[in-house]
Amino acid sequence: MCLFQSAARRLVPQVRCGLKASSSKKFGLEMARPSSNMADFREVFAKAKHIAIITGAGVSAESGVPTFRGAGGFWRKWQAQELATPGAFARNPSRVWEFYHYRREVMLSKHPNPAHIAIAECEKRLSKQGRSVVVITQNIDELHRKAGTKQLLEIHGSLFKTRCTSCGNVAANYKSPICPALAGKGAPDPDTEDAAIPVEDLPQCEEDGCNGLLRPHVVWFGEALDPGVLTEVEKELDICDLCLVVGTSSVVYPAAMFAPQVSARGVPVAEFNTEPTPATNRFRFHFPGPCGTTLPPALARHETEIIS
Repeated sequence: MCLFQSAARRLVPQVRCGLKASSSKKFGLEMARPSSNMADFREVFAKAKHIAIITGAGVSAESGVPTFRGAGGFWRKWQAQELATPGAFARNPSRVWEFYHYRREVMLSKHPNPAHIAIAECEKRLSKQGRSVVVITQNIDELHRKAGTKQLLEIHGSLFKTRCTSCGNVAANYKSPICPALAGKGAPDPDTEDAAIPVEDLPQCEEDGCNGLLRPHVVWFGEALDPGVLTEVEKELDICDLCLVVGTSSVVYPAAMFAPQVSARGVPVAEFNTEPTPATNRFRFHFPGPCGTTLPPALARHETEIIS
């Protein structure tokens, strides 16, 4: 059993959305200070056959996607942690659906930025050379998909999928609005009153004879991640020979442990982030700055690549 699998399976009972690493000591002994030499990274990149790219909120922030984190990260009077929970949905499904309706509508106006596009173009180009790129994202906005990424593992789900609370059916849903009762609702202003939409008028399952209440197919705080998705993540991290960590704080489990475990088995890891993270000193490379600026030249065609 590989190092990543062993660590991940020890953590399986604890793999809940929102758990945070308490300090950089969680990642074990630190390595030498990481390099920011792009030429050295490009030499490693040119030889890599299986590239895993782990992305977080930072890559989407450059597209103007609100994060609802930190100071000012409120929707009305609440932060995401207060709304994105099973308990909040049980108590007030109308309010939670207003919040997610707002987020869905915002995302329909957002577009992939140069970082998303660079990743998608790299995947397409390398696939023609018998090389692979897989994106493991914590984001639920589908901007990677919109950019053209094909090999995509969404560990926290998607804003544009729903799950029935009765029959469990999961379905893609890009309706705008998602149901008539939510039209014009979801304004984020703190003075906005709740719409108090009756449950029967909220999004309903369209499977024959069901009509159950739908919920967003996202992993809420305190919920377990999909074990099937985690298994796929394990497989990809087991075989990767280069790992990129893009726009993530490296403090939220389980994603916080992915790259350090890859690094621990000797695989080069490159971090692209606006600032250092608790895991930075575990990696071979660190490139500070906006991902949309640093990532495109890192993933551009290398002079040794043969394009058929």
